[in-house]
Amino acid sequence: MTVLTVNTGRPVAVDYTDSPGGVTGIDKHPAEGLVRVCDPGPEGTGGSGLAGDAVCDLRHHGGSHQAVYAFAREELDAWERELGRPLPNGCFGENLTTGGVKVSGALIGERWRIGGELVLEVTSGRIPCRTFAGHVGEERWVKRFTQAAVPGAYFRVITPGSIRAGDPIEIVHRPDHEVTVELQFRAVTTRRELLPRLLAAGEALHPSALRKARAYVALQG
Repeated sequence: MTVLTVNTGRPVAVDYTDSPGGVTGIDKHPAEGLVRVCDPGPEGTGGSGLAGDAVCDLRHHGGSHQAVYAFAREELDAWERELGRPLPNGCFGENLTTGGVKVSGALIGERWRIGGELVLEVTSGRIPCRTFAGHVGEERWVKRFTQAAVPGAYFRVITPGSIRAGDPIEIVHRPDHEVTVELQFRAVTTRRELLPRLLAAGEALHPSALRKARAYVALQG
């Protein structure tokens, strides 16, 4: 299990985003050398956890619970075959392009050590948005990505550190429940009946998903 590339992006003005100022940092490219990763701060104020990486729409992205986004190279390869065009590392806006690990199969609360210092904890899957659809430029992209239910994973930073391409990924903690990123994603998008199962992940779950699960259970009486 390896980090193939560490990807960062700078703000770019585009016509397909509704983020403030009409700019986005979704177009990410492999960075050279070490990249420092730390907690960016609370949602709404903190951006990316990676030094030199831009998160432009703080209403929906960035912050402590979405500090780092990872996507598997194997899934990019699958989308390459389906779309019939190259998809380079970073093109889905991911900070970490991984090899040899089923990112969407990770458990909420699972912890990864990358390199010698950095420890990350899984919080949720990525919800596709208008900016992502415009960036990819494929018809019905949000629906197609949602139906595939292989969203990649967001992480919070438990222990800061510096990482680079080629660093090994070690799973240092797996919680005692069965709430995977894929399950969480399906529950908050297409299968709301799964929401009660998310409660097993507790406070490790992204706060918005936890609120949705609690509200659903309350409505069910």
